[in-house]
Amino acid sequence: MSCLSFLSQFKPISRQYHNAVSLESACKILQVPLNKTNTPNYVSYEQALSLVKSGDSLYTQAAANSPTPLWKALVKRIDSGNLKDLSMHHIITIGETPWLNEHYYDKIRTKSLFICGNARPAIAQGKADYIPIFLSQMPQYFSQMEKKFDASLVSVSPPDEHGFVSMSLTVDCSHAALQNSKKVIGVVSKNLPRVFGDAIVHISHFDALVEDHSYEPFELPATKYGPQDPETIIGKLIAENLVDDEATLQFGIGGIPDSVCSFLTGHKNLGIHTELLCDGVYELIRDGVINGTKKSFDNGLHVSSFVIGTKRLYNLMNNNPEFKLKCSSYTNNVEMVAKSNKMTCVNSCIEMDLTGQIVSDSIGYKFYSGFGGQVDFITGAGMSYDNKGKAIIAMTSRTPKGISKIVPVITEGSGVVTNRGLTKYVVTEHGIANLFGKTIAQRAYELINISHPDDREKLEKATFKRLKCMPSKD
Repeated sequence: MSCLSFLSQFKPISRQYHNAVSLESACKILQVPLNKTNTPNYVSYEQALSLVKSGDSLYTQAAANSPTPLWKALVKRIDSGNLKDLSMHHIITIGETPWLNEHYYDKIRTKSLFICGNARPAIAQGKADYIPIFLSQMPQYFSQMEKKFDASLVSVSPPDEHGFVSMSLTVDCSHAALQNSKKVIGVVSKNLPRVFGDAIVHISHFDALVEDHSYEPFELPATKYGPQDPETIIGKLIAENLVDDEATLQFGIGGIPDSVCSFLTGHKNLGIHTELLCDGVYELIRDGVINGTKKSFDNGLHVSSFVIGTKRLYNLMNNNPEFKLKCSSYTNNVEMVAKSNKMTCVNSCIEMDLTGQIVSDSIGYKFYSGFGGQVDFITGAGMSYDNKGKAIIAMTSRTPKGISKIVPVITEGSGVVTNRGLTKYVVTEHGIANLFGKTIAQRAYELINISHPDDREKLEKATFKRLKCMPSKD
């Protein structure tokens, strides 16, 4: 049974409790109007948040579409003494997050599917929860929850003449959350780009809409590095040695993907099938380097599940049919990744041991980030139908504090996100290691050779102590 066939057995329930449908088609439901209403009836923030009751389970859209005005209205209701015993599911929260202030720990319990800096203190203190889960599985998780969300909070573009709004820059698992919510509350702003695909939702699926054109999407400019910075060297190594013409690209979060993009200007006919679209792709799409013409499906389209960039990218995406945002059950589906032409995935990690085990969500006992789509894409690239997939882990050899990221053994308390059998290419500023098909001793040899020179002797000794043999090329 194929992965896609397996996933399609699970039956999500839409927020209006339509007949159950497969994950493959679930994201289309919200594009079907529930009535002929094409004009929204706007309400105040106070009226909109009055739909939230004590004990409610909430979901909030996040990333560039983080609906900050709705969060502020929510805590205002909490401050009035009218709300308690709430829970809030979310992924990457950006900007001001008042409900994560310690003052509200006993009023609203955070359930983070991917941890950002503003949620780390609460999780470290046991005042919030972390749910380790692959991005591909989040829609399935929502559909199988015993208690559906009582309300989802989102930000959207203004409706067109037919009553359709766009969830703009963040679809990921948010679309699935709306399908599995009893109520949907949205803030409408003309500053949000109108993006197509699964982002399109009819206003009849909203229970309250607030018009607020002062609201702006969040921006994250492409990271700029100096010519001798490790990230610059890593980006050049990847672009020149591991990215082929006509490759389909996936980028994880962080500055290294932007660095890779800066060295791809001479490539031809690249494509995008990714969970995250970053600002580094702007010039490549504008100049036709990324055109999607050689993709094995979604030809000519730039496909992602969410976007974090700047206005120049957002403006390029606005009303542009070349861009399509899809649910993470589509973008991160392992079989879809495997079908992609020359699938090339660039992700990062916190730590890696000498056997190739990858730590991505924790630093020792401290939960730091999340699974995201790393395993989804690494697995898919490893299964590539054309046998040309490349799964790349890119990282600086040391932390900013000078600690080696390549270690003899995983730090106590850390969790392995990607197992050693999936790890293929590893890139630092000191070179490229290919671990595929290598023995443990050969893996140690490859990884020590790309570690910081000052750490190599210590790593060699640790390898001998652990393996009872020296790292070996042969």
